[in-house]
Amino acid sequence: MESIVIRGLDQSVQEQLAAQAAEHGRSLEAEIRDIVTTAVRRPNIALALLQAARAAGGVDDLPIPERTDLAQAVDFA
Repeated sequence: MESIVIRGLDQSVQEQLAAQAAEHGRSLEAEIRDIVTTAVRRPNIALALLQAARAAGGVDDLPIPERTDLAQAVDFA
């Protein structure tokens, strides 16, 4: 298995990772391995929707209504 070196990691991030690892009862290396593995295996909703649209025959023929309303600025007051 290859090793990965992460340079320039902010000290506060490293401390947060170490604290999170301690909470989960594992080493810093195991915690980072779990975080990276989870991140790359997380489903991508945009790709899932694209695949579903293609499986349903695509969306090229869907009518797109023309907008007739005007954009308005938001008033946060």
